[in-house]
Amino acid sequence: MAVLTRGLDLGRVHVDVPVVLAPMAGVTNVAFRRLCAEQGAGLYVCEMITSRGLVEGDRVSLSMLTFAEGEQVRSVQLYGIDPDTVGRAVEILCADHGVDHVDLNFGCPVPKVTRKGGGSALPWKATLLGQILTKAVKAAEPYGVPVTMKTRKGIDDDHLTYLDAGRIAQDTGAAAIALHGRTAAQHYSGRADWSAIGELKAAVDIPVLGNGDIWEASDALAMVEQTGCDGVVVGRGCLGRPWLFRDLAAAFDGRTVATLPNLGEVMDVMRRHAQLLGEWLGEERGSIEFRKHVAWYLKGFPAGSSVRDRLGHVSSYRALDELLSELDPTVPFPVAELGVPRGRQGSPRKVVLPEGWLDSREMSGAMDADAESDISGG
Repeated sequence: MAVLTRGLDLGRVHVDVPVVLAPMAGVTNVAFRRLCAEQGAGLYVCEMITSRGLVEGDRVSLSMLTFAEGEQVRSVQLYGIDPDTVGRAVEILCADHGVDHVDLNFGCPVPKVTRKGGGSALPWKATLLGQILTKAVKAAEPYGVPVTMKTRKGIDDDHLTYLDAGRIAQDTGAAAIALHGRTAAQHYSGRADWSAIGELKAAVDIPVLGNGDIWEASDALAMVEQTGCDGVVVGRGCLGRPWLFRDLAAAFDGRTVATLPNLGEVMDVMRRHAQLLGEWLGEERGSIEFRKHVAWYLKGFPAGSSVRDRLGHVSSYRALDELLSELDPTVPFPVAELGVPRGRQGSPRKVVLPEGWLDSREMSGAMDADAESDISGG
């Protein structure tokens, strides 16, 4: 098997393996990023932070800017709707927090956000998108920090924006653009349209990253082969499976993907995850934070409802170890779970937008600041 790539370059940032961990609220904290990095190389982006929260010194926003001592590339995804505020936030990240890479999110499909013109609704206003990117790139430039953006295909099939967004990203000096091959109307349902990723790659000269339906390492290779994209963004596929990054590193290097872990090996990863959360939050809070990951780790394994339920209430390492000891470590990985969607899916729905939003690609009036509330990625 031949080596498919030499890595990914985003400005001065070089990533040995062209794989990016997508920011996921409540998941991609410092502990999870470290766990994934222990499995394989890649670019590990922290939870998304709102520009307004950062500029105003919001305690919760600042707490997300926690990085492991050995975290080589400090990567942050930022969300914002106001060009000036985004610019100030980028400067704060670069000057005060030593961030090496800033990604701007224009992919959130949550109704509370799109109804105010934010998230995946914003690229419809092409001039505003350009203004935000321009301010961000200009603020990061003195520090040599690359700015990238993530978006979706558009609002729905009748209001696509991804090709325009790619050209705007290129013209404003963005280092790359990532495309989730779904519209906002799809949310996370159906199949991602990889052909759109290929169209975007053909339309711009900056690196294009593909996102959507990468459940296994083979999916990533297939996406690169089919679309010509420069790298992949992995989100839900790594939930309860941080070793996916080990498999991705091997696959992109032309090596054989490792054997699937049995339940005992999965339990070792679970303990490590809980330990890393404890190092960050303290044992009790870390154990409580770990609860949300239990179902993802045990998906498809014959663990039994009683153990699963009790694992969902652990508050100490001892309780976690005692419950895991009841499981059979020799149980093989459930191959039926390979290639199966993980995490949220939902169903298609009409995108809620501000009145008259689709009448023009230009902004008229001011954006609602509440569009920066209830952000969940994209």
